[in-house]
Order: sequence, then structure tokens, then C-alpha cells
Amino acid sequence: MSTKLSWWKWLCVAMLAYVVTAGFLLGVPRQPILNETVRNLYFHVPMWFAMLFILAASVVYSVKYLRHPSPALDDKAVSTAHVGILFGVLGIVTGSLWAKFTWGDWWINDPKLNGSAVGLLIYFAYLVLRDSFEDEQQRGRIAAVYNIFAFAALIPLLIVLPRLTDSLHPGNGGNPGFKVYDVDYRMILVFYPAVVGWILLSVWIAELNVRLRRVSRALDEATAERPATGEEVKRQV
Repeated sequence: MSTKLSWWKWLCVAMLAYVVTAGFLLGVPRQPILNETVRNLYFHVPMWFAMLFILAASVVYSVKYLRHPSPALDDKAVSTAHVGILFGVLGIVTGSLWAKFTWGDWWINDPKLNGSAVGLLIYFAYLVLRDSFEDEQQRGRIAAVYNIFAFAALIPLLIVLPRLTDSLHPGNGGNPGFKVYDVDYRMILVFYPAVVGWILLSVWIAELNVRLRRVSRALDEATAERPATGEEVKRQV
């Protein structure tokens, strides 16, 4: 098996190395309250972009599974959902750190924060739902339907509702977005590579997750087909 990395994986490594280095070393605009914490823009926001991207991919695989059920499509749907949940947790953690240094507390009663927490709980329920079915096809169908509705609920929770109510988040609840603040070219040169880099990393992790699930299934099938040895029969008795 070849261990050669694809070009986009090298691009991912290069971009994230640049983002981490430039994100901490390059200068940033001095804004009231935000100060140096504005650097979190390179991590918190792109992680949310990566989460939405990979969860949207999970929905695509779920739709494909409902049309043409196959273990391969189910593997891709659940693997991308796992990665989306991971980036959602990272987004909440980085956002909580940002809130502590700008708003004075780890968590406040903000519609976007609450919406993100509810959205993650919906996806945690997706994982619980999958584990409650033993039949592979039944699990795949029901999980696929739930996955579609989970993403449909996530969009208004993160994007629509915070814009309709009072929110401290930039660009929500009447607050101006970051583009209104003096986000100069230095931040733009880091922010956009960060978005691409974190999205590529989410795809890479999902690909590895899919491979692990395929290997695990192959091992289970091989174990089921292999006749038990005499020693194993004695232990079972």
C-alpha cells in the first residue's frame, strides 16, 4: 500500500503550518476589548466553517444512502458526522476561551452559544440513535433520515435565529461584522488560508475514519467466517 500523500493533504499541512505560525506572530489590529484575542478569528471561525462543510457532506452521503443503500455510503455518512461533531466541540471550546477574555465569562446567555450547544446535542443524539439498532440496514436508513433533519435544524440554530434576536456575536443581533472593524490585509492573508486548511483537515480526518471503519468491518467478517479452534470451543463451553 502506498503511503504517498495526495497533493491536497500536503496543501492542508502547509496551510495550517502557515496559519499557526502567522496567526501567532503577525501583527493584528488593536481593537478595544478584543486586543490580542482577535487572533482566535483564525481558529474559532474556520472551525465552524469546517464543521458546517463536513456535516453538509454527511447529509449528501445520507441522501445517497437512502437512494442506494450500501455499507460504504453509511460509513462515509457516519464518519463525516463524527468529524463534524469533533469540529463543533472544538468550535465551542475556542469560542468559550474567547468569551472568557472578551465578555468576562466562559459561557453567557447568548442565542448563538445556546444554539450551538443545542445543535451539538442533536448530533450527540444521532450517535446514540445509531447504537440503538443492531440491524445494519435499519440503522443506516433511520440514521440517514435523522441526519438530514439534524442538519436542517442546525442551520436556523446557528445562522437564522441569532440574527433575529439580541446577540453579542459580530454580525448577529444588529452587531456589525468583523469586516466593519479594521480587519486589515494581514488578517485576511491568514484568515482565508485558515478556512481552507481547517476544511481540508476535516476531510482528511473523515477519510481516515472511513478507512478505519472498513478495516474494522473486514476484521469482523473474517472473524465470523473463520471456524473456531478446539481451544476456543472449550472456552465457549
